Amino acid sequence: MARISFQLNPTLFTRVKESNSSNESQLLNLQNKTQIKNSRVLILGGTGRVGGSTALALSKLSPDLHLLVGGRNREKGDALVSKLGENSEFVEVNIENVKSLEAALNDVDLVVHTAGPFQQAENCTVLEAAISTKTAYMDVCDDTSYSLQAKSLHEKAVAANIPAITTAGIYPGVSNVMAAELVRSARDENMGEPQRLRFSYYTAGTGGAGPTILATSFLLLGEEVVAYNKGEKIKLKPYTGMLNVDFGKGIGKRDIYLLNLPEVRSAHEILGIPTVSARFGTAPFFWNWGMAAMTSLIPSEVLRDRKKVQKLVDLFDPVVRAIDGIAGERVSMRVDLDCSNDRSTVGIFSHKRLSVGNFNSCFCTGSSRGKYSAWCLVSRRARRNCSR
Repeated sequence: MARISFQLNPTLFTRVKESNSSNESQLLNLQNKTQIKNSRVLILGGTGRVGGSTALALSKLSPDLHLLVGGRNREKGDALVSKLGENSEFVEVNIENVKSLEAALNDVDLVVHTAGPFQQAENCTVLEAAISTKTAYMDVCDDTSYSLQAKSLHEKAVAANIPAITTAGIYPGVSNVMAAELVRSARDENMGEPQRLRFSYYTAGTGGAGPTILATSFLLLGEEVVAYNKGEKIKLKPYTGMLNVDFGKGIGKRDIYLLNLPEVRSAHEILGIPTVSARFGTAPFFWNWGMAAMTSLIPSEVLRDRKKVQKLVDLFDPVVRAIDGIAGERVSMRVDLDCSNDRSTVGIFSHKRLSVGNFNSCFCTGSSRGKYSAWCLVSRRARRNCSR
C-alpha cells in the first residue's frame, strides 16, 4: 500500500510517497518506537531559552520521555536537568563536530535542533548526522537558505526512512499554518482567489530569547529581502518599507519592517499567492531605529559574518537584557489575506510571554464582512476563553 505524508509548504513538512511495503513496515516500527515509554529525545541547544523551554514543555507533556539536554555549558545543563527530574540528563555536544554529533545521537529516537542562529550556516550538519544514524529529526529553523539546504536532503532522508521536519518553530511554522488556514477559509467562503498575503510579526524586546534572537536579527540585516509582487520576485533592502500594523488588544499598533523570511516563498509557491511579504518589529521603538541604522552604517558583508556578528551580540547583549526586563515578552503574529472578490480576511495569534509555553492561546480570524471565528490550538478551555 502506498504511504503519503502531508506537505504544507516546501520548508515545513516533507511529502513522501512510497510503494515499498518493507519501507512502510519500517516506518510503522519507527512510529511505534517513538511512542513507547521511555523513548529518548535529544534537544540540541537545550541550555538556551528555546531549547530549555522545549525540554520543559516535553517533560510536562510526556513525563515518560527520557530527555537528553545537549549543549556545551555543563553548568547550565545540570541546572535544567535538576528542574526536569530524574528522567533527564545533560550531554555535552558540539554540533560543528560530526563525530560528537553522531555519538550523541546513538540510541536516540528523536533529535530536536534548537541551536540557532541558523542564518549563514554553511551546512545542515545536524540533519546530515541524523540521516546517517537513522534518527528522526526536527528543527526550529527560521532561515530561508538553511531550510532550502535541508529540503535538498529529502531523498537521503527517504532512503534512510526517517521523518525530518524543518522550520517547525513559531514562525515560519505556526505562521505558515495560519496562512494556509486563511486561504482554505477564503476559498470555502467563495471570497475569490488569494491575491496578496502579508505576514506581520511583533516581539517585545527579544521575547526572552536573549543573544540567539539578537544574532538572528543582526544576520538578517545582512540579507536582501525577497518578496513577490504580482508573481514577480523582487529584492528589497532589509528593515525598510515600514508599516504601522494593529496587533489588537494588549499590543496595539506597532511599526514593522521588511525582513527576509522563508514563509514568503512558501506562501507564494505552495499556496499560489502572487503578492507576498513579511515584516517584523520590536519594542522599545528605538530598537527599530537602531536596526534600520545598522543596515546603512554597517557593510552587509560584516552582517553576514557569523563571527563578527557574535562580537556585536556580545557588545549589545548586556544592554538588551536590561531593557528586556522592562519591555516584557509579548509576541504577536498577524496574517492579512486579500482576495479577488474585493474581500479580505485576517488572522492574529498573540501571547503575553514568549518564554512560557502553554496552550491556552487562540488563533482568531476575521473577514471584511465582520464574521469572526476562532481555532483553539489545543485545549477546549482556550476556545471558551477566546474573544475577538
